[in-house]
Amino acid sequence: MHILIHNGLLYDGTGAGPRSADIYINNDIIRAIGKNLNVPPEADIIDASGLAVTPGFIDIHRHCDIACLVNTDFGGTELAQGITTAVMGNCGIAPVPAPKDPVWREEQFRSIEPVVGAVPDGLPLNSYRDYAHALSERSFPLNLGFFAGAGALKIAVRGFAPGPFSVVEMQKAQSLLEEAMQVGALGLSFGVMYRPECYSTAEEMADLVRAAAKYGGMLTAHIRGEGDSLVPSVSEMIDVAEMAGMPLNISHFKATGIQNWHSAIFRAIDVIENARARGIPVTADFYPYDGGSTTILSLLPPSVLENTQAELAAKLSTKEGVDLLRREVGKRHERWDNMALSIGWDRIIISAPVCAANEDCRGKSMKAAAEIRGLADEAELLARLICEEDGRTGIIVLSMAEADIDTVAALPWTCLISDSLYSGGSSPHPRLNGSFPKALRVFVREKKLLSMETAIAKMTGMPAARTGIKNRGLLKEGYAADVLVFDPARFTDHADYTHPAEQATGMEYVLVNGKPASGGGRSGSFITRDGAA
Repeated sequence: MHILIHNGLLYDGTGAGPRSADIYINNDIIRAIGKNLNVPPEADIIDASGLAVTPGFIDIHRHCDIACLVNTDFGGTELAQGITTAVMGNCGIAPVPAPKDPVWREEQFRSIEPVVGAVPDGLPLNSYRDYAHALSERSFPLNLGFFAGAGALKIAVRGFAPGPFSVVEMQKAQSLLEEAMQVGALGLSFGVMYRPECYSTAEEMADLVRAAAKYGGMLTAHIRGEGDSLVPSVSEMIDVAEMAGMPLNISHFKATGIQNWHSAIFRAIDVIENARARGIPVTADFYPYDGGSTTILSLLPPSVLENTQAELAAKLSTKEGVDLLRREVGKRHERWDNMALSIGWDRIIISAPVCAANEDCRGKSMKAAAEIRGLADEAELLARLICEEDGRTGIIVLSMAEADIDTVAALPWTCLISDSLYSGGSSPHPRLNGSFPKALRVFVREKKLLSMETAIAKMTGMPAARTGIKNRGLLKEGYAADVLVFDPARFTDHADYTHPAEQATGMEYVLVNGKPASGGGRSGSFITRDGAA
């Protein structure tokens, strides 16, 4: 297939200013960029006059591990936003390698459902080799890569039990991680906020990371705390990366909790910039919303957790268990962010209940839902939801200050992500459908915080370089032809907290590996550190 994109304004993904030029594409490669190009007469012409031409957007933080395999409409909202490459397995949360023990397997899949969606039987999740083979053999609407998730590794080896790895368990986890890197994982992700990773020490994490560091790639981390413990949590992960010798990226870098707004983020930035000045490769990413999305289990203090959901439900179904929960969510905990105290129950939204009996709670705050139900307080509602829905409820936490988001967006070492969850339902976080066009609308057009070329680099060349994705992210001869054509003034998001399922509009043309994505195209590739598999 021969394609000529004619007379567009090119933003090449490097951060350089735009230039007027043509792009000639043959099959899946950018063959030439310039003026008066010599192209075959049969080439299809895309008239890009008055339009921006950019590399396809790269979202290095999207929880589509299961959706890409089972959702028949997967790719629609991604391509509408210009996302031509997505990376899965973030926050330590992943369905692979699935535990051999059926009890732990069921527990793992239940625990990750609010993030990746329900995990049906029959998927190739027993090993990284099986998973990578499935990704390389199947066709997708966009390119896909993955991180190995440290939480999934720990569950596969020792379940959800508290405490560190034994020597033998660490060796098993390292062996599994090496297999992931050998079959093309882009690196390792941590989710230290979540069980069972919350039981890990910095030294233990560094031991695990070393098994991946020798292969290259990136360490990305959902740190232990993003509120009161933000600064020590950032420092902890920098220590891990320095001990293990692996580049670090802080996931969805932010300061949560009203008492931390306009202050903690600057102290955390200082910690990162001091590390960078010492030669430690530390970066971060962000999404353009003031609320995050997660599982309802994140609201439980570690002092309340049990090894299994059944044990937790048994505890919380008793008056004594609810009283314990009420006491624990009513106080601060060292190195654990208590959202109930830091932002208040009225800023915690029930976004994805899984039981029909709880549909009346959808879209309501924990405070409002507890009042409607006539319950004693929000702790009682929390206990009931966890018991009735097996801990699978999805929530949105409105935890950030807009000014802090602007500060992070403007940093030269941050790139854009969506952190999209795929738990389904009619009330997803709007970032699933709007992150990339919203960033251009807000930061470029409205606030003029970023130039167009800087914003495009944060969506293309920067995330590609950070994750080691080769031959993508730039408009460059010899690179894969993932290319977008659009009018920056018309390309926009429509999803918000009131109408979260609205898709973006205004994207004129999307090419994935040189083929038009319109009409249900499935030309995406499995992306590894060495290129497309």
